[in-house]
Amino acid sequence: MEKILGAEAVVQSLIQEGQDTIFGYPGGAVIPLYDRLYMNQDKIHHILSRHEQAAVHEAQAYAQVTGKVGVCVVTSGPGATNAITGIANANMDSVPLVVITGQVGSAFLGTDAFQETDVFGLSMPIAKWSCQITRAEDIAESMAKAFYIAVSGRPGVVVIEITKNALVTETEFVYKKAPVLRSYAPYPEIDQEAIASAAELINNAKKPMILVGHGVLIAHAENVVRELIEKTGIPFGMTLMGLTSVPNDHPLCVGMLGMHGSYASNILTNQADLIIAIGMRFSDRVTGRLNAYGTKAKVIHIEIDKSEIDKNVNTDVAIHADLKTAISYLIPMVEKRTHKEWLSEFDKLYKQEFEQVIKKDTRSNAPIIQPGEPVDIISRKTQGQAIVCTDVGQNQMVAARYYSFKNPNSLLTSGGLGTMGFGLPAAVGAAVAQSKVPVILFTGDGGFQMNEQEMGTIIQEKLPVKMVILNNSVLGMVRQWQNMFNGKRYSQTDLVNPDFVTLASAYGIKGRKVEAREDLEPAISEMLSYDGPYLLDIIVDKDMKVMPFIAPGSAVDEMKLV
Repeated sequence: MEKILGAEAVVQSLIQEGQDTIFGYPGGAVIPLYDRLYMNQDKIHHILSRHEQAAVHEAQAYAQVTGKVGVCVVTSGPGATNAITGIANANMDSVPLVVITGQVGSAFLGTDAFQETDVFGLSMPIAKWSCQITRAEDIAESMAKAFYIAVSGRPGVVVIEITKNALVTETEFVYKKAPVLRSYAPYPEIDQEAIASAAELINNAKKPMILVGHGVLIAHAENVVRELIEKTGIPFGMTLMGLTSVPNDHPLCVGMLGMHGSYASNILTNQADLIIAIGMRFSDRVTGRLNAYGTKAKVIHIEIDKSEIDKNVNTDVAIHADLKTAISYLIPMVEKRTHKEWLSEFDKLYKQEFEQVIKKDTRSNAPIIQPGEPVDIISRKTQGQAIVCTDVGQNQMVAARYYSFKNPNSLLTSGGLGTMGFGLPAAVGAAVAQSKVPVILFTGDGGFQMNEQEMGTIIQEKLPVKMVILNNSVLGMVRQWQNMFNGKRYSQTDLVNPDFVTLASAYGIKGRKVEAREDLEPAISEMLSYDGPYLLDIIVDKDMKVMPFIAPGSAVDEMKLV
C-alpha cells in the first residue's frame, strides 16, 4: 500500500467524511497541513478567517445551516487558545464541530517550546471529546472517531491536537467511517412504559404546556413535534435556541420562554398542570428561581442526554431517548384535543404585552429610533425567510422577540455561553453555507467591534451579508442592569465608536448611517436590494430597556412588563 504524509491523511479523512468547506487560519505548526490543503483545493474550499475565534464561530454557523459537521483548522499555541471561546460556545449549544489544532513536535512536548500550549488539557472540560495525535498512523482512526462522536447522540465539539512530526511522517491510509466505540452508546433504547405514562399524563391534563428546545432542531424533529402539538392542541413556547423549530406565527405558539421572553409563556408556566419539555435543559434563563418554577405542574422530560434529566428540574416521567423516535411513538397514544379556555388565558396576557411593550418597541413615536423597529421592518420585508444572525445583548433579544421566523435553523445566536463577537462570524458561516436566502446580522456596536475584522473575510469570499448595527454607543444590556440594579451607576459601559460606515468603506463594503425615523425604511429597502455586502448603522435609543424581564432570583410568574 502506498504511503502518504500524515498531513495528507488528515485531508483525505476530511474528503472521506464529505467535507468540502472548512474554516481556519494557518501558522507554523500546521504549515504541512496547509500545504496538503493547497494540493487538494479542488476538493476542499478553505475559508481564510481573520481570527481563530471567528473561524470556529463561522464553522459553527456553517454546521447549523447545512446540517453537516463544521470543521476548523488552527495552529498551536495562540492559535489554539484563540479558538477556545468558539469551542466552548459551540459545545454549550450542542453544535457538531471538529476543531483541528497544530502542536509542536512530540519530542518538544512539555518543554515550553515556542507556541506550545496544553491544548488537550485546555479543551477537555469544554469539548465533547479531545485527543492528541503524536503518530501519523493514528490519524485516520482518530479522525473517524472524531466525526462520529461530534455528530452522534447529543452533538458537540471534538478537538484533535496533532503534533507537527505526525503531519510530516509517512503512513499507510485506510479510512473506516462511523467506528464502533466501546463504552459509547449515543442512542438509548426507548422505554415503552415511560412513553405510555407520558401519554396518560398528556391525555388527562387540563392546562398542559409544551416547551420546545434546541434538541428539536438537532434531531430534525420539527415535523413530528408539530404533529404532536397540533394533535394534542397544547400551547407551546420555545427557548431562545429552540426558536425556528416551529414558525412562531403558529396559532398554538405562545412565544419565547425565559428572562426576556413573552409575558404569557412565563407567567402561565406556574399555572400549568403539565409541562412537556422536549430537547431542552431547563437553563436558569428559562426557569428563573428553581424552587418557584412549575409549581403546579407534573413534568415530562424528553432528552437524549441523560445528564440533563433531573439536573435542574425534577421529572415525573423521564424519556431518555432520541426525541424524534420518542415522539413518533408518543403521537399514536395521545388523544386529539383542544384547550380553548387555557389558550384564551395566553391571549389575554399577550394583548396586555402588546399594548404595554410590543407596540412601543416596534411602532414607536419616541424621538429616537427603538431597536425593535428595524427588526420588525426587516422581518416584514423579508417575510420571515432570512437567516438571522445575532450578537449577544439587547440586539439579540429584540431580534429573537420581533423577527417572525418561518424556517428551521434560521436563527444563529449564542445561547449557552452568551459570546459577544459571535454575530458577524456567524453571518459569514451562514453566507458560505448557502446563497439562496438573505443573511441578516443584528448586532450591537460593542459586539460588532469584537470581530469586525471579519469584514475582510466577507470581501475575500464575496459574501452578500447585510450587517445591521443597532448603535446606542453603550454596552446596552449591561447598562440596562446598571440602571435597574446599580442605581444608574454606569461603570465602563459608554463607548467611543468609530464611524462604522467609513470603516466598512475601507473594506470596500457599501454602508449608510440612519438617525431619523423617516429614513429607516428606505435605508432598509436599499440594503436588502443591494447586490453585495452592506452595513447599516442605525442610531438607537441608549435608554431603551428590553422588556418584559424576569429579574435575577425572581420566579417566572414575577416577570415585569415595565
